Amino acid sequence: MAETHIRPHPGLASAPGALETAGSLEAVVSILRRTARAVASSDGIAVVLREDDTVYYAAEDAIEPLWRGRRFRLTECISGWCILNGQTVSVPDIERDPRVPVAAYRTTLMRSLVIVPIGVPEAVAALGAYWCASVIPDDATICRLEALAHQAAAAFGRVRLLSEAIGAQASAQPSGS
Repeated sequence: MAETHIRPHPGLASAPGALETAGSLEAVVSILRRTARAVASSDGIAVVLREDDTVYYAAEDAIEPLWRGRRFRLTECISGWCILNGQTVSVPDIERDPRVPVAAYRTTLMRSLVIVPIGVPEAVAALGAYWCASVIPDDATICRLEALAHQAAAAFGRVRLLSEAIGAQASAQPSGS
């Protein structure tokens, strides 16, 4: 009987180590931006952060500009839906899904997407993968994106704890020292 070796996706294999050493929110976002598109074999990705009742498109890697730097209300975009519901969403045709603000996509070439939440039990961000054609991503692609999001959630948690510890240490310092 021949042995079969399953190799992990190169992007997914390198992400855990990089995410474990990330020391800031910006570093985590940068790692996701660098790795997610290859992991999904997509035409674009976006890293979306929750900020109160909005989402902020913090980073992207795409064949064309998407929404980097823009904010949308949580209740008015598919990334917000993903974050609020804590569920992965796959949309083979953006024109046919009522959760997608179609007008925002008409200025892009993107026609299909998968958005995965980052953070459990409450999502703090989302990772979106986009395709120019109408595609139905296979289960393996969705699993790779969810695995990357799970790794990112742990990194976001570590960064938050580090930031809180630094803040507590700074406030414990006597003033004037």
